[in-house]
Amino acid sequence: MTNQQKYELLKQKRKEALLGGGKKRIENQHKKGKLTARERVELLLDEGSFKEIGAFVTHRARDFGMEKEKYLGDGVITGYGTIDGRIVYVFSQDFTVFGGSLSETFAEKIVKIMELAMKNGAPVIGLNDSGGARIQEGVVSLAGYADIFYRNTLASGVVPQISAIMGPCAGGAVYSPAITDFIFMVENTSYMFVTGPKVVKTVTHEEVTAEELGGASTHSMKSGVTHFACANEITCIQDIRKLMSYIPQNCEEDPPRLSYEPGDELRPKLNDIVPENPNEPYEMREVIEEVVDEGSFFEVKKDFADNIVTGFARLAGRTIGIVGNQPASLAGVLDINASKKGARFVRFCDCFNIPLLVFEDVPGFLPGTEQEWNAIITNGAKLLFAFSEATVPRITVITRKAYGGAYDVMNSKHIGADQNFAWPTAEIAVMGAKGAAEIIFKKEIQEAKDSEAKLLEKEAEYDGLFSNPYIAASRGYIDEVIMPDETRQRLIEAFMMVENKVQALPKKKHGNIPL
Repeated sequence: MTNQQKYELLKQKRKEALLGGGKKRIENQHKKGKLTARERVELLLDEGSFKEIGAFVTHRARDFGMEKEKYLGDGVITGYGTIDGRIVYVFSQDFTVFGGSLSETFAEKIVKIMELAMKNGAPVIGLNDSGGARIQEGVVSLAGYADIFYRNTLASGVVPQISAIMGPCAGGAVYSPAITDFIFMVENTSYMFVTGPKVVKTVTHEEVTAEELGGASTHSMKSGVTHFACANEITCIQDIRKLMSYIPQNCEEDPPRLSYEPGDELRPKLNDIVPENPNEPYEMREVIEEVVDEGSFFEVKKDFADNIVTGFARLAGRTIGIVGNQPASLAGVLDINASKKGARFVRFCDCFNIPLLVFEDVPGFLPGTEQEWNAIITNGAKLLFAFSEATVPRITVITRKAYGGAYDVMNSKHIGADQNFAWPTAEIAVMGAKGAAEIIFKKEIQEAKDSEAKLLEKEAEYDGLFSNPYIAASRGYIDEVIMPDETRQRLIEAFMMVENKVQALPKKKHGNIPL
């Protein structure tokens, strides 16, 4: 073979690799309203930046006639490129090749990418669209999954890991995305479940569709498995790029910072946001939007546990993570789902050097048998543990209620917060005035001629003593009581003050968070 023939062979193989499972299967993919694996990569990365690794890999299976059917790349596109000029590693499962099923070599390609990402300190983004294990390969396919799970675990907290579910993701395959930091799903075309509708029907006799069992809406609202439910694949990829703009490359770098020109930082609207009636709700997102840089708030898990708000934003150009109680939902109480949602977000921010800002308006933990029997104790402790262990700069603003143990849990001074501010509307106490009066003055109220009037009198007495931020401030639990309109300016200054914070935890292998 001449050199020219060799060059032509390479060109031919490159063209073949671009076709995946062939034109007909690509057309079928498009008919389903889905992009191909390669199209997704091209949309995700900066134009022209993708460099493929392993384009000529083929499977090694010889049973069931598999030796006669081979495709270059073997069902997964792997490589690296850039997003806004920053390097990322990516794998994209190709449903046009054996339904995106995972083989031994398929897994090896993903593992190689993950190991490169860890060695070079760059994020890993996985675009999932797979029918599961390649059953023709038996146990070597299962071993491939385990190899990936292990690398997911090793990479956790070292580099950001992002999973996008672009089609099916079922059985053991779901556990790789579950270990990663963020999961994106596409409405109507993606689903995740451990056992599918047919198995569910056989075992439990429940009739359920794939969408109902594990679609994007299910996992964004009911289970909380996914962080983002996107209308279509293009929106999903755009949101991944947006998320990347807030997070660092690895655990040793700081998140990206945008340039910022200081201006008038007063926000008068905040003075009118907390209602006069302490039991009237208001929208915590309005507080957040007023405080952070305009248009910068990017909410995470918006549709799950909406009594707590989590997300990224920028303050004077700097990335921060925000956790806020939501008075407009369940009065902002902490329950099982809110605790888990908050804890996971706090731990991600702490892994990747993202300062934390907490907006607090919490009347306590949600009471009831359902909460107690489903372990609100250990689930609530997850949020407490996450805040306590976090070594990034941590600042809290109490806008209204800070009652009971929930006051402690929501990044109080006592669990290591660096700065704690309160608005004049803050109420820091063991419980609300009415409940406290009923306990403290129980005998007086019972013996009074007009018990209702006596209760109101004692409620007002307790309210005057404790429903304010000044006792906490007098003990140094609150660093300063500030006017609401000053909040943005004070937070900019406070985060600058703690920017170079250094804190080391006691020497240990790792803590034992109450899972």
